[in-house]
Formats: sequence, structure tokens, C-alpha cells
Amino acid sequence: MNNNLGLGVMIESIGKKIKKVWLDKEENQLKFEFVDNTTLKIWDGGQSCCEVRYMETDDVLQEHIGGTLLQFELKDAPNQEDEFGEMHEIQFLDVMTDKGIFQISNHNEHNGYYGGFWIQASK
Repeated sequence: MNNNLGLGVMIESIGKKIKKVWLDKEENQLKFEFVDNTTLKIWDGGQSCCEVRYMETDDVLQEHIGGTLLQFELKDAPNQEDEFGEMHEIQFLDVMTDKGIFQISNHNEHNGYYGGFWIQASK
């Protein structure tokens, strides 16, 4: 069985009522548990050599508990280069619920050779 269903599992989650949502910083995953006891995990699976990848949010995810999941949208931010030529890429994941929108920022810090994001999802 393929647990990495990607877009399909995200689409299956649309319209579900959120029982719990949190950003698991240890595993760098956005996690949902729905009232029907199904789950959804979203992460950046594009890890290559010499990269540092992580997820962050300033939003209060608990405000979306009890809400219905409506949609996801990815948005690229401009790349930033530090004084040593190292790259810092950011891609935003907007999550829309009937209680509003929250945003997760996916970060990829690398030497310029590697880059990009590969947002994945599974149950």
C-alpha cells in the first residue's frame, strides 16, 4: 500500500471537519486529525544533501479546530541570498478553512546548488 498519496489524499480531506491541527516541529510536518478519525500529514519531502529544511507558522492553528477544511494553495516567495552566497528559499502553504486562513512557511537553506520544494502528503 502506498502511504504517500500526495495530491489525492489532500483532495480527499477537503470538506472534512478538523478535530485537531498542529505543526510537528520535530518531524517538520503539518498534521490534521479529522472528526471522522482520518488524518492528513503534509511536509516538504525534497531533502537533498547539504540542505536545511524546516516549517514554521506564526498563526494560531487551534483557532481552526471545529472548522471545515476548504482548500490549499502554494505560493513562492522571492529567494534570499546571504553575504556568503548561501540561498534561503521560502514557499508558503495557505490552508483555508471556514474559520479563515492560516499559513505555513516551508524553508530551504542551501548552497545554491540544491533547491526547490516537494510538498507531499499522506494519511
